[in-house]
Amino acid sequence: MLLHIIARGKIGRSPEGELVERYAKRLTWPVKLTEWPDTGAGKVAEPLTPHRTVLLDERGKAMSSEDFAALLGRWRDDGVRETRFMIGAADGHSDAERASADLLLAFGPATWPHMLARAMLMEQLYRATTILAGHPYHRA
Repeated sequence: MLLHIIARGKIGRSPEGELVERYAKRLTWPVKLTEWPDTGAGKVAEPLTPHRTVLLDERGKAMSSEDFAALLGRWRDDGVRETRFMIGAADGHSDAERASADLLLAFGPATWPHMLARAMLMEQLYRATTILAGHPYHRA
């Protein structure tokens, strides 16, 4: 399953960008990173295969790493070919975007800077895939 991270803003050369690159290199699942401008419309070609959309949102559901891994594993096993993880800009997501998402995901009740949220998401994706593979990275 393709893990597609779509984020507002350019991460560039930064400590957060280095973390994103580090985890992207470690992932054994295919991963795609798409950056949109901070404002205006972004466009992703609709896939011909089933996909899921996950919005990172402070009002979303907080999940343990094990539950997140199990969800990704179920979607993969159900034939989902792509999961899109959307990270908004400073103003977050619109009500329409929230309503159409398959999952609103929160990294706790705090508001996180979107560049840091991108690095946190990449680490959680790496962690989830290692949990599914039985790799010892996750020590729970």
